[in-house]
Amino acid sequence: MSFGFDLDLLRTFTAVVETGGFTRAADRVHLTQSTISQQIKKLETNLGHTLLVRDRATGSVRATDEGELLMSYARRILSVSAEATEALGRSVPLPKTVRLGVPEDFAGQRMINLLSGFARMSPHARLDTVSGWSFELRRLLQTGEIDLALVKRESGDGACIARWEEQLVWVGDPSLSVGPDPVPIAVFPAGCIYRERVIRAVERRGKAWRIAYSSQGLMGVQAAVASGLGISLLPTDAVLPEHQVLGSADGFLPESSSELALITLTKKLEPAVRELAEFLEANLTALRRAIGMQIGRES
Repeated sequence: MSFGFDLDLLRTFTAVVETGGFTRAADRVHLTQSTISQQIKKLETNLGHTLLVRDRATGSVRATDEGELLMSYARRILSVSAEATEALGRSVPLPKTVRLGVPEDFAGQRMINLLSGFARMSPHARLDTVSGWSFELRRLLQTGEIDLALVKRESGDGACIARWEEQLVWVGDPSLSVGPDPVPIAVFPAGCIYRERVIRAVERRGKAWRIAYSSQGLMGVQAAVASGLGISLLPTDAVLPEHQVLGSADGFLPESSSELALITLTKKLEPAVRELAEFLEANLTALRRAIGMQIGRES
C-alpha cells in the first residue's frame, strides 16, 4: 500500500515523542488532546504499525522500534519541507538575461575575461554571448535574438551607444603589390568591411585581384599575410611584428579609419542591458589595447 506522508500527522507524532506525552504535545502544536490521539491513530493505521506505547504507571509515552525509525525520517522530512517553504516564500527576482553579440575577430580571451568580470559584478544578470561577423550580428539584432552588439563598421555609419576608432594599415609583401596581375589578397568572408576595402583599393589602382586566402578568423589572415600569401588591410592592433606595413611607395594610400561600435535597436534599455552597455563603454578602451598585445603574443 502506498501513501504520501501527511506533514500535519508527522508534526503531531514528533511533538508527542519529543515532549513525552499527549498533553504537552497538544500545547506545542495547539491542538486538543483528543485530536492528538486521533492523528496518532490515523498515522498508525496508515503505516500498519504501532508507533507509540503508554507507560500506565507514569502516564508517559515512548516510541516503539517502528516509531523510532519513523522519527529519524520525520525530522528530515519536516526540515526539508520548512526549507522549501522558506525558499519559495522569498521574493528573489530571477536573473535577467542579457544577450550580447561580439565580432568574430574580437572574441579573444581578454574579451571573455572582461565579460566574466561583468558576470561576477552583476549576479542579477545572466549574460549570453554569441560571436559572429558584423553583418550577422546586425541580423540578430533585427530579429530580436540579441540585445546589444559590438560591430565593425565604417565611421559614423548610424547611431550607436559608444564607438571606438580603428586605425587601418596595409600589410603584406611589397613585391605582391607591384607584380603582374592579379594581386593576391588575404581577406575575411564576404560582408566584412575590411574585405570590401581591399577589393576597392586594388581596383582603384586599375589592377585585377584574386583571393589567395580567405579565413573565418583573424589569426588565419594574419598568418597568410606573414607567410607572403597575400596583401590585406588590418586594424593596427592586429598587425604582427613579422608583418610588413605598406605605404604610398608601395602603391597603397592610407585608408580612413573604421570603427568598433556598440549598437542596439531599442532606445530605452532595460536596466540589466543598460548596465552592460555602461560597463563595456567604461572598460573597452583598455581592453582593446590589451587585445592588441595579446594577439602579438599568441600568433
